[in-house]
Amino acid sequence: MYRLPETGKGVQVITDRQRAILDFERSWWTLDEPRDLAIRARFQCSVEEYRTELHELLDAPGTADIDPLLVRRLQRQRSRRRRERTDTDAGAGS
Repeated sequence: MYRLPETGKGVQVITDRQRAILDFERSWWTLDEPRDLAIRARFQCSVEEYRTELHELLDAPGTADIDPLLVRRLQRQRSRRRRERTDTDAGAGS
């Protein structure tokens, strides 16, 4: 377990699994296997379940204090993908 900075609600803790998710996101492209296969093998879950966990982790208070550059990059990528989907959906409805 890793400690997150204290908030008004006390000390928050990040689990080993959450830490492993951040570590994986930092370096998955260096692996010789496809990302989806690596997620299934390493985390024993579907890609959708992994993404849900990742997004919850990115939204958790204090996570950015563990690895600010990584978390901000992942948040920007998520925002960009959401904007692209919204723009594509809006364009299709016209």
